[in-house]
Amino acid sequence: MGLLTYLTKSSSTLKPTALLRHVRVMSNVPENTVYGGPKPQNPHQRVTLAHLKQKHKKGDPITVVTAYDYPSAVHLDTAGIDVCLVGDSASMVVHGHDTTLPISLDEMLVHCRAVARGAKRPLLVGDLPFGTYESSSNQAVDTAVRILKEGGMDAIKLEGGSLSRITAAKAIVEAGIAVMGHVGLTPQAISVLGGFRPQGKNIASAVKVVETALALQEAGCFSVVLECVPAPVAAAATSALKIPTIGIGAGPFCSGQVLVYHDLLGMMQHPHHAKVTPKFCKQYAHVGDVINKALVEYKEEVANGSFPGPAHSPYKISETEINGFMSELQKLGLDKAAASTAAAAEKIKMSVSSNGPAND
Repeated sequence: MGLLTYLTKSSSTLKPTALLRHVRVMSNVPENTVYGGPKPQNPHQRVTLAHLKQKHKKGDPITVVTAYDYPSAVHLDTAGIDVCLVGDSASMVVHGHDTTLPISLDEMLVHCRAVARGAKRPLLVGDLPFGTYESSSNQAVDTAVRILKEGGMDAIKLEGGSLSRITAAKAIVEAGIAVMGHVGLTPQAISVLGGFRPQGKNIASAVKVVETALALQEAGCFSVVLECVPAPVAAAATSALKIPTIGIGAGPFCSGQVLVYHDLLGMMQHPHHAKVTPKFCKQYAHVGDVINKALVEYKEEVANGSFPGPAHSPYKISETEINGFMSELQKLGLDKAAASTAAAAEKIKMSVSSNGPAND
């Protein structure tokens, strides 16, 4: 049965959200090619809003990681992370911009789709990029719908707590889409904030953080990110809310924590990334050092001719076929190519004799 026919028949019995998730599960089934592929995940183990509510009720911390592509999503899946946030911080981390503002909705959708193919267990949340939801509630709902339908996300996140943002959040929720709020330092508002500055450091600002979080809860948000606020302020907001708070640079008293994949792994030592890596981030590894070492070693082995050796030249051709091939080359007047073939075959034969046969 063709995929289109199958989906057409399925759509009559599945709700739109269920159909979307069904497609996501199918997308992770690898084909039988020369490349390996991930094993299909069990869709029944996927994290839902109900699971997050249960964890919050029990007081179990919620784990969130921001990731932007298929390989990192697979890592999150394997590690059992609760929520994967496809953040507009991709603008800085992946695209090399100094702020989150330049990234477009179409670019965000590419990141969302890649993550959706790799992460089958976590709840997937996609950021609404700057300029795609501020004009009206209709624009906000339209953008949120695209994040789910075209990006394969389960929910969206939007920044800020102004009246227009609260109204947008409420409209999106009423449209049937789960919303995560974001208060404190909101990177999309750096023009107003005067840069990447922590919030809640005085009485008025601290009260505003709590009041904004409460307004987002009232609008129907299932969770709120608290970014770059003092720990006591985050504790107050967490206590005041009935929904989970996710802290990033907000101390240990939130309902969960979020860090960026590249930051927590210590992946990049480039001056640009050092400039945009926040000081609150703990590096659990120094993967960037390992990457740099591997690349230098690869470069050296290619330069000195030791890579690829017999172990990494797995595809064989029999001596009879080689002789026939050289004969055909000579008929074509490609004597030099035939000589190169003979020399390569002899070199491989000698290498195998000295090192032992490679695995077929």
